[in-house]
Amino acid sequence: MPTTPAAMSSAQAALDYARVEQAIEYIAARFTEHPSLDEIAAHVHLSPFHFTRLFTRWAGTSPQRFLRFLTKEHARQILADSGSLLDAAEQAGLSGAGRLHDLFVTYEAMTPAQYRARAAGLLIHYGFHPTPFGECLLSLTDRGICGLTFQPAAARAEALAQLHAGWPRASLQPDDARTALVAARLFAPASGQSQPLPLLLKGTNFQIRVWEALLRIPAGARVSYRAIAAAIGQPGASQAVGGAIGANAIGYLIPCHRVIQQHGGPGGYRWGQARKQALLGWEAARAELPAVG
Repeated sequence: MPTTPAAMSSAQAALDYARVEQAIEYIAARFTEHPSLDEIAAHVHLSPFHFTRLFTRWAGTSPQRFLRFLTKEHARQILADSGSLLDAAEQAGLSGAGRLHDLFVTYEAMTPAQYRARAAGLLIHYGFHPTPFGECLLSLTDRGICGLTFQPAAARAEALAQLHAGWPRASLQPDDARTALVAARLFAPASGQSQPLPLLLKGTNFQIRVWEALLRIPAGARVSYRAIAAAIGQPGASQAVGGAIGANAIGYLIPCHRVIQQHGGPGGYRWGQARKQALLGWEAARAELPAVG
């Protein structure tokens, strides 16, 4: 059977991200040594020229500038303002300029009765799609996006099993055509205000309050677990906040990757630290790009 263009595109995107991820892991492990472009390119078995082209196409910035976005000094500078960042975003509303390429994310939480019923009767459409950060599983309902997870193609069955475990009484239906339209919007370049992109959240009251706070973090910014705990009025609940962040099943859109440790370390991430570093650097690079038009 011949390979389709879509399959080729997906395979190439996966290969590109695998190389970028490998480079990010190398940079993150050695940023204090300031590795040279030649050293990073050699690590991923590419010439400096081809590596720079690949990385710039993926991140929108050079590998050298991206390295600076990953340094602890950059993290510390943002953490110093993390409380005021959240306050300012809250005062400005949840649809801060530049966040999610100007997509206005709305959300609807399940009622306690629906939560206890474990989504009985809910129909979930799902599909696997390439992204700049590897393949994702995108899950949609009539009320909004209910899942966005990252996984290699070899782990699709495991990802579906986790989706079913999260919504045990829902009906799951593959629908690549429906989910592809949404996936294409998520990582597209900014093109002005778009129609609302609703989310359907299923969690405890505490978890939803934490996820609400995450939605107030501007793109390209980083805040601490402690700042999130303070933002929801429970300054001593940093550990519980970490648990709620780890339970987030809508990656990227609910930006749990923007939360790092107080001392500047990246902290954990459900879909891998290299991907978390990639998301942070990718957003920071775009936050500093000049406006077009």
